Amino acid sequence: MHSEEIEVRTGSREVVRDLRDECHRFLRSAGAGDGLLNVWVPHATAGLAIIETGAGSDDDLLAALRELLPGDDRWQHRHGSPGHGRDHVMPAFVPPYATIPVLGGQMELGTWQSVCLVDTNVDNPVRKVRLSFLAG
Repeated sequence: MHSEEIEVRTGSREVVRDLRDECHRFLRSAGAGDGLLNVWVPHATAGLAIIETGAGSDDDLLAALRELLPGDDRWQHRHGSPGHGRDHVMPAFVPPYATIPVLGGQMELGTWQSVCLVDTNVDNPVRKVRLSFLAG
């Protein structure tokens, strides 16, 4: 197994951040052949999604999360920015992990799919992401 932790700057706004380039670079550095790429976010307020980016789906995901999990005062978890409790519930809907098949060193994603970090927590501008390749 080859594993590496990277830092991703998400800034002070909600974001869907495409990690495809980081994943490709990691697989090259790992000398990956066939196997599985596991992507893990060790945070209680971030998740990973495999979606299309750049055509509005990333913004649609954030809008859907705002509708499903409003950033108001209904949450019992109350530290941080107003509505921060929603950020702690979000990983139940957008999990903090993803596993992608790898063949010949390439992720077997669909034509428009990307591995994306989903971060609704505006209080934490830097995230860690663990990339692990398990050879088949």
